[in-house]
Amino acid sequence: MVHGRILVRTTGQGFVDLSEAFRRFLAENRVQHGLATLFVTHTTCSLTVQENADDDVQLDLLTSLDKLAPEAADYRHHLEGADDMPGHIKAMLSDTSVTVPVADGRAQLGIWQAIYLIEHRARGRERTVALTFIGT
Repeated sequence: MVHGRILVRTTGQGFVDLSEAFRRFLAENRVQHGLATLFVTHTTCSLTVQENADDDVQLDLLTSLDKLAPEAADYRHHLEGADDMPGHIKAMLSDTSVTVPVADGRAQLGIWQAIYLIEHRARGRERTVALTFIGT
C-alpha cells in the first residue's frame, strides 16, 4: 500500500486535469498492478473521469450543474458566499473519489479519458487530493 497526495491550485469554477500528476505518483512509487483511489478532501469540489478530447464536454457539464444548483436559488446556507451552497450541491451530485485500475504500472484509462478535479466555487482555492494505491 502506498499513500500520497496531489496539491491543486484552482483558478475558479472549472476542470483541472490531474492525469499527469497521477501518472507521476504511479511512476515515482514504481507500482505495478492494483487499484488506486483518488479522494478529494473538500466539500465544494469533486472528482470525475471524463472525456479529454473536446473542451465543449466540460463546458456542457458545468452548464448542466449550474442549472441543477443555481447561485440565485433561495438557500439557507449563504455565510461563505453565493457560490458556496451550490458548490456543496454540485459536489454531492458528482463524486468525491474515483478508483482507477493499474496494470504494468499504468493507469488503465481509455484513450479519451482523463481524471479531473472539478472546482465548483467561483474563486480559486488550494485543493488536496489524497491518493491510495493497493497492489504490487
